[in-house]
Amino acid sequence: MHQVMKKIVSGFAAMVAALGCVIAVGPPAAAAGKWCNHSVCIETYDTGTYLGRVEVSVTNTNQPHRISARVWTTNGWSAHTKVEDVAAFRTYRDQAYPQRHFPAGTRLCAEGFRGGASVGLPCVTITN
Repeated sequence: MHQVMKKIVSGFAAMVAALGCVIAVGPPAAAAGKWCNHSVCIETYDTGTYLGRVEVSVTNTNQPHRISARVWTTNGWSAHTKVEDVAAFRTYRDQAYPQRHFPAGTRLCAEGFRGGASVGLPCVTITN
């Protein structure tokens, strides 16, 4: 009985530690990182409230599609990425270049479009 209880406690501790790791890498972007939602990922390369470059990637399906994305912040900055015909099972990538500081708390979002349909919308909060 003692060994069973010990295994349960150590399993619970491992689960809590894993959950802590997930929470630690959650949505705030105080540093460079990558955030995904469905088939779309947004990646930042800068720290703090400055965004110089933002990369958007959209995973394609088993058929060729025309893919593009739109990147924006909640304080009014936005950019459209290039439109590209992407072969089956390939990933579309393009960059946007805000090259400015944003107020802490600003949300950065990217929406990917495959064949004209929205396929994901990751967002992240910019923090100090």
